[in-house]
Amino acid sequence: MAVTIKDIAKKLNISYATVSRALRDSPEISQDTKEKVKKAAKEMNYQPNAIARGLVTKKTKTIGLILPDITNPFYPQVARGVEETANQEGYSVFLCNSNYENEKEKAYIDLLISKKVDGIILAPIGEESLKWNHREIPIVIIGRKNVCPQENFVVIDDKKGGYLATEHLIKNGHSKIMFIGGKEKVESNKERLEGYKLALNKNGIQLDANLIRNDHFKRESGHILMKKALQEGIAATAVFAGNDLLALGVLQAIYEYGLKVPQDIAVVGFDNIPTAELPEISLTTIAQPKYKMGVLATQMLLVKIKNPTHRCESIILTPELIVRKTSI
Repeated sequence: MAVTIKDIAKKLNISYATVSRALRDSPEISQDTKEKVKKAAKEMNYQPNAIARGLVTKKTKTIGLILPDITNPFYPQVARGVEETANQEGYSVFLCNSNYENEKEKAYIDLLISKKVDGIILAPIGEESLKWNHREIPIVIIGRKNVCPQENFVVIDDKKGGYLATEHLIKNGHSKIMFIGGKEKVESNKERLEGYKLALNKNGIQLDANLIRNDHFKRESGHILMKKALQEGIAATAVFAGNDLLALGVLQAIYEYGLKVPQDIAVVGFDNIPTAELPEISLTTIAQPKYKMGVLATQMLLVKIKNPTHRCESIILTPELIVRKTSI
C-alpha cells in the first residue's frame, strides 16, 4: 500500500497539515521540522499524489504535445526538445499523434484539457485546427505562422525554404522542376509551394501546373507521385519534394525507372532528417532547427503558464540549404 502524508504524520507524531506544509517548503514550518519530514518521507518511500497536489495548486505540472505524424523522423527531434526542456522545469509531457486527422486532433485537445494539463504545444494540421475551443489554457503553435494574435507560435520560414530549394535547382541549370508535396491544405506545404512559385517567377520561368503534385508527407506518396509522373512522360529534370520522406520516395521511383540522380533528375528535400545525410543517399535538403523549435516552444509555453497575462510571442526560424549529391 502506498505511503501517505498521514503515515508520515503518525510516525513523527505531528499533524497532517504540518507534514504537507513541510513537503511544500512552507515558510511557516521550521527548517528542523522540514528536514525531519523530508527524511522520513524518503525512508518510507513516499511518492506525492500528483492529482491531489494539482487540486490544491491548480497546476498539474504536465503539458500536452500534439504532433501530426510521429513516424516522420522530423518530429522526434522536436519532441526531444520539448521533453528535455519541460523535464528541466519539473514538467511531464503527454505525447499525442493526430495522424493528420482533424477529428482526432480535436479529440486530443479535449482530452488534454480534461486531464487538466497546464498547457499544450500543437503542430496543427490546417485551418480547422485553429477553430477548436482550446482557449481555456495556454497554447503554443509550432509549424504554422499565420495564426490569430492570441496565440504564441514557433515556426520555420517555409516560404523562404521553398525558395532556397528551387533557386538552387535553377542555378544548377534546371527549368523543368516538379514540386511534389504533402496535403494541399497543410500550411507548411502551402508555404513551401509559394516559395517554389516565387523562385520560378523571379527567374522568368513560367509556372506549369502539371508539374505540381500533392498527396501526403510520406515516402509512399513520393514514390507513387513520381512513378506516375515518369509513366506520363513528364519532362522534368529536377524535383523539389515538400519533405525528406517524399524525397526518399521520389528517389526510389527514379532508380526503379533506371534513371540516375542527379544526372537525369536532381532531387531536393526539406527537413534534413538523419537519413538524408547517409552516404548512400546524400540528399540535398532544407535544414530546420528541429530540436531548437521544441526547446523554444516549451520555454514560451512555460512563461505563459507562469504568467497568463504575458504578451503573446512569435518566433520565425531561418532555414538553411544543405547541398549534397542528389542535386550536383
